[in-house]
Amino acid sequence: MPQRSKLKLPPLPPNDETVGQRLSRLRKERGYTQKQIADKIGLIQALISEYERDKMRLHAEMVVRFARALVVSTDEILGLKTDKRKVIKNPSLKILRRLDRIASMPPSKQKAFLQTIDALLKVQEK
Repeated sequence: MPQRSKLKLPPLPPNDETVGQRLSRLRKERGYTQKQIADKIGLIQALISEYERDKMRLHAEMVVRFARALVVSTDEILGLKTDKRKVIKNPSLKILRRLDRIASMPPSKQKAFLQTIDALLKVQEK
């Protein structure tokens, strides 16, 4: 089990956030609870809370696990770069659940499904 951090280091410039604050923000932006992220990563909710409150430091494997669960880059979790993609603020859980289901489809079915959605969106734009 990772050790509790006893150091209180200031955030690195130019970020005003610690890694824990960033994890919390990214999780909330994507509409997940700590419990949901814990389940995706394979941890208990209390550990997610410890990471978000900077009581525990992330090691490399946990950075990767959080990045996969939150669908962001490891650089974004570490505060090295911001994601240029548009992030939907507070997406509904219905949409997030559907996106998870789409992501679990085989690539060929994903492609067909996304082509259908693209066609519908094109019609909607007209």
